[in-house]
Amino acid sequence: MKQISSVQNPFIKSLVLLQEKAKARKQSGTFLIEGKREISIAIKGGYEMETLLFLPEICSEAEARQLSKNAELIEINKEVYQKLAYRDTTEGILAVAKTKSLQLSDLKLSENPLILVAEAPEKPGNIGALLRTADAANLDAVIIANPKSDLYNPNIVRSSVGCLFTNQIATGTTSEIIAFLKERKINFYCATLQNSTAYHTQDYTTPTALVVGTEATGLTEEWRKEATQNIIIPMQGEIDSMNVSVAAAILIFEAKRQRGF
Repeated sequence: MKQISSVQNPFIKSLVLLQEKAKARKQSGTFLIEGKREISIAIKGGYEMETLLFLPEICSEAEARQLSKNAELIEINKEVYQKLAYRDTTEGILAVAKTKSLQLSDLKLSENPLILVAEAPEKPGNIGALLRTADAANLDAVIIANPKSDLYNPNIVRSSVGCLFTNQIATGTTSEIIAFLKERKINFYCATLQNSTAYHTQDYTTPTALVVGTEATGLTEEWRKEATQNIIIPMQGEIDSMNVSVAAAILIFEAKRQRGF
């Protein structure tokens, strides 16, 4: 079995680039995953592992091999592990996994789908939280419009706590996504301050997409003009908006309530 003990090793240097550069992830079609739970969830979600790197002081060869029998196994030392790991508590194992296609055409939707659309979310923590909420509600898909960051960014992988791998995810431009929804006769309700009605007055029991924008600028005009209905969460305090992941959760679980959970 291969062993690597130098952070100057060319393969390790390439993995550092995967952690740091979206361009490297795009060119190679791979990304890094840390931790037994995250790797297990990714495998269950259909992600292919190319390589597993393990620190024997924390994770045994048998444990590593059990996770993914088809991947190449590499033993690393503490220095290399610390160079690659984002966290200290990831159980001594990392995986190089293949990215998936994020095309709208790849989505497999149910007859009565419930979808979350987020336009241009910027903060990895918010994207991770949206994915966790989507997983909790077992949504058909999460679609990111005009993405600002690579979804395989290690901060998103980490903040989603594995939910990057449990959700069907696609990306596209606002125009592409609106066309996709209309073609499939999916009503879409846009959370916005302008020309809106209270969110709980709408019917989400038919094919539905719930659309949220950024906290700073909200949704673009194209969404607001094309929406089946613009909706708003009534605010009773001093401010007029809340964290996007909190707002999305309120809308999603109202739809789930109407559908009988």
